Amino acid sequence: MDWVSIYISAPIRHVLGLLSSVYPFSVMEVLATFAVIFFIYYIVKAIRDTSRRRGKWKLLGKRLLPVLVVGLYIWAAFSWLWNSGHHATGFAERYGFTNHGIAVEELVSVTAMFADRANELSVQVERDEDGRFVENRREMFAASTGIFENISREFPSLQGRLFTPKPMIFSWLMSITGYSGMYFALTGEALINTQPSGVFMPATVAHEHAHQLGVFAEDEATFVGILASIKSDDVVFQYAGYMSGLSWLLNALAGADADAWFEITGSLTDEVVRDRAEAFEFWAMRTISDLGIGFIDNILTNIMEAASDAVDAIYDAYLRAQGQELGIRSYGAGVDLIVQYFTRRNGS
Repeated sequence: MDWVSIYISAPIRHVLGLLSSVYPFSVMEVLATFAVIFFIYYIVKAIRDTSRRRGKWKLLGKRLLPVLVVGLYIWAAFSWLWNSGHHATGFAERYGFTNHGIAVEELVSVTAMFADRANELSVQVERDEDGRFVENRREMFAASTGIFENISREFPSLQGRLFTPKPMIFSWLMSITGYSGMYFALTGEALINTQPSGVFMPATVAHEHAHQLGVFAEDEATFVGILASIKSDDVVFQYAGYMSGLSWLLNALAGADADAWFEITGSLTDEVVRDRAEAFEFWAMRTISDLGIGFIDNILTNIMEAASDAVDAIYDAYLRAQGQELGIRSYGAGVDLIVQYFTRRNGS
């Protein structure tokens, strides 16, 4: 799988990313939309054409077989280009990170450091007259292709050309399902949900770029994205990296040392508190319909919650099938890597 990842997957994904970068829109979403429309049309037409003919079930099966075959070819391509990487040597193993766990004292120390740096940077980023974090998305997307330059000197496998991420056409659907971005190997695109604006978007971009550079596991991509951001020369990405890391660290600390959690959260500046609250409010409301029509809002809310749960269950099963034992909780498992890096490897 190492050989496949290096000599087959990576070069092909790079070429696909280069080709899709010509277009400013999400090629994946356009292709997926046309595929869904054609699939529905083909199924309806197949049922209509065979419903009144002798041996209709056999004829219908023959009509539907090509759909199955095409689906299997697509899955095979995805397996070669992406799934194979989950079974190759991971980033953490390659660079000697261990899975022996971390001490609570180390977690407290690193969390406090992230809080201090977030406090310092919170007043250095651009804000509007109400104190809300504002970013020029176009400029931020363009700048993101250079944020791995510094970290790649320390981790050579992260060297490589990055392509400008793209805003998702169906960002609203991503919000409902609870995801802020994705990397699609069959087009080589890093795709970003543009609805949850704010300080965490640059960190999402960095996470998807980590996938683009061949970091397959979610916990490792979380760690690499955060580290690339805070080691970059861009203040916006630095702040986003510390804020993203702080969120994961505080989540872990809440269950390990409640007193330390309260002390650190109490030290946060008004800007940091506001940025965190804004993000929390958005994701808390993502599956709640507010059309002002009671029974319709209830129906839509139930549908959106069910859709979110279904997507989580499917993706959780997919990650576990690829060897990520924590499933969707793998995103937060990057905390161990963050703490290890800043205590044992970085000596700070």
